[in-house]
Amino acid sequence: MVPKTEIEDEPKKILVVEDDILIRMLIADELRDLGFQVVEARSGDDAVGYLESGSHVDLIFSDVQMPGTVDGVQLARRVRVALPKLPVILTSGDGQPPDIGGALHFVPKPYEIFHVVALVLRSLGLVGGDDAP
Repeated sequence: MVPKTEIEDEPKKILVVEDDILIRMLIADELRDLGFQVVEARSGDDAVGYLESGSHVDLIFSDVQMPGTVDGVQLARRVRVALPKLPVILTSGDGQPPDIGGALHFVPKPYEIFHVVALVLRSLGLVGGDDAP
């Protein structure tokens, strides 16, 4: 369990993109417990649709391998073009994804939930520190 952290008056919104429902729920619930608004997507296609609707997010946490026409790397590349400063955290059990530049971080699977939460907090500038999970 991660200790509660004071988050700004207006909660940050995080888009969690993961096809495995149990992993998605675990991450989403942990982030909600910390006071974040969380939008869940089961595929890169769903995430693209959400972003193209004009909805705002402050960070994207996405698996790399997902069903559909858009995987996590393609999602991150699209975000780099449209929103170059939006932090993106990718995760995969198959090694490091290709470098796409910008505010991209990578968490290998399997991971400890507290490492992901710590990276989210650092990526949003809510805590300091440079140590990688």
